[in-house]
Amino acid sequence: MNTTLADLVEQARRTGTIAGLPSQHWINGRHLPSVSGGRMETVDPGTGKAFSTVAAGTALDVDLAVKAARAALSGPWCSIIPAERGRLLARASALIRAHADRLAVAEALDSGKRLGEAQGDVNGAARAFEYYAGACDKFQGSSIPLGPDYLSYTRHEPIGVAAQIVPWNYPISTLVRGLAPALAAGCTIVAKPADQTPLTALMLGEILAEAGLPSGVFNVVTGTGTEVGAPLVAHPDIDHITFTGSVPTGINVMQNAAQNVTRLALELGGKSPVIVLSDADFDAAIEGVIGAIYENAGQICSAGSRLIVDRKIHAEFTRRLVERTSALRLGHGLCAVDMGPVSSRAQLERIASYVERARGRGVKVLCGGHSSADPETGFGWFYEPTILDDLSPDDEAVQNEIFGPVLCVQIADTSEHAIALANGTPYALVAGIYTQNLSSAHRIAAKLDAGQVYINEFFAGGIETPFGGNRASGFGRAKGLEALQSFSKLKCVTARL
Repeated sequence: MNTTLADLVEQARRTGTIAGLPSQHWINGRHLPSVSGGRMETVDPGTGKAFSTVAAGTALDVDLAVKAARAALSGPWCSIIPAERGRLLARASALIRAHADRLAVAEALDSGKRLGEAQGDVNGAARAFEYYAGACDKFQGSSIPLGPDYLSYTRHEPIGVAAQIVPWNYPISTLVRGLAPALAAGCTIVAKPADQTPLTALMLGEILAEAGLPSGVFNVVTGTGTEVGAPLVAHPDIDHITFTGSVPTGINVMQNAAQNVTRLALELGGKSPVIVLSDADFDAAIEGVIGAIYENAGQICSAGSRLIVDRKIHAEFTRRLVERTSALRLGHGLCAVDMGPVSSRAQLERIASYVERARGRGVKVLCGGHSSADPETGFGWFYEPTILDDLSPDDEAVQNEIFGPVLCVQIADTSEHAIALANGTPYALVAGIYTQNLSSAHRIAAKLDAGQVYINEFFAGGIETPFGGNRASGFGRAKGLEALQSFSKLKCVTARL
């Protein structure tokens, strides 16, 4: 089997796939077919063609996985001391790095993202296991001073069986940022990857088994949201749900979770602003804006999809931004390109409809604005990097998450006006600020309603920095030490001496 990155890329470009991809659920430490025998295709967005098939699960498969996870809670996993859990997670990190090339190529084929982006995601997954490996034996309770006649202390205990509903835009990243802290806290997991991007979750099952994770601690059931996601969320033996996706689906998840009083954390997307003040470093701000909206073809919950720019620099800044954006090269993610495809034909049509309606309202399209294809093959689902200029606060392109490579420009007259525009949507996930006046930056950051604020570098931070949103962007925090809180229940013990 090919092992080098160059060999894997060559094989994928020549045949459309790579050999040895997993094709069945991962339940109780082994690959299993669906009880129904169902299968489904997974498609390369860069070609629009299927390149692999996996099991199409149902509620029966979900029940098998949940039972395996529940049994594992009282098996060898519960007796492994925190330091040993840490060593296991460290081994998993090392194995992810050892298999990084294969994981990255599979991720690029499955999601359509550029190989460099997929490599970054895989490296981030390894770093997440490394980070939480070091946290396992440091997640400790505290003593409460009640006086000499009492002993009172708190304990962090595993919350139980945690469900992970993973989106298609960042398959390995989003899975691992929940999986690693859940394992560190001592939980067991049932993951449901997006039906468009199931492969790296299944590959992680094999890697974790190689690292020594006991059977049943991590399980993966592939299938659709209706056939697998809904039964998983509604299952009475699930103790916690982590969901990343759309607001309407998140509401349904909350309603189903309420039936069993199941705890949950939701990340439901955003319409994140990038504020560029008149004193900003133009070169840094332009590169930041480009990365914020065109990385992963704009299919990022925290994408900087709104540019809020000071009126004094609007004309010159957008001129230079258009020049830079127009030079971006489209193509298959395994080629040397600047932006890959969007995830599906349906997503392509959704993006195009937003831009066409904007044109119909008289919105000026500064660049892009059309569907496209891989210039090398003529296949795939691509949309040109697009900039819509001078939008009103109530425009639907400003208020709604397009989830594609479409930047919406809003013009601010003052810093206070910029803050009002930034806070003027239902979403509150992240925000960015570009200015050379750090006093202004921190004053503005304090007034922005967002779970994370980036100053002079969009997507700043890493696994160490807590991530999550407010309002329609959801609640709960991933990443950082705060994520451990999500997967534990606090017990207080008080004794009279």
